[in-house]
Amino acid sequence: MQLNAARLCLDCEEVHEQRTCPVCSSESFAYISRWIPTPEPRTRVQTTETRETTDVYRQLLGTAGPPDGSKSGSRRWLARGVLGLAAVGIAGWAWNRKPPAATQAAGEGAKTNEGEMTQKAK
Repeated sequence: MQLNAARLCLDCEEVHEQRTCPVCSSESFAYISRWIPTPEPRTRVQTTETRETTDVYRQLLGTAGPPDGSKSGSRRWLARGVLGLAAVGIAGWAWNRKPPAATQAAGEGAKTNEGEMTQKAK
């Protein structure tokens, strides 16, 4: 029973939280919070964890790195592999991209001349 909902029956002095007293069925009551002050709702003291406690949790979870703060060897190679794949992808994109419009027009003119030469040869 919560303090802010607790009622004291004025006839039989029974503590309840229903609309009528379960003992004498009286509807005369007073809230107990009238005499007993309620604390602010949901106030809790938050504890701050120390660095040692955090390190212990990391060790228990298996996510602790080397004590000097450097990355482990497998993480380092994974990071290098990702960077290498990104570099290869960008290079491939740059290699296969379409040339600008001026270069395309010059290329089409050359293709037309080649087509005419092949027709003349026939």
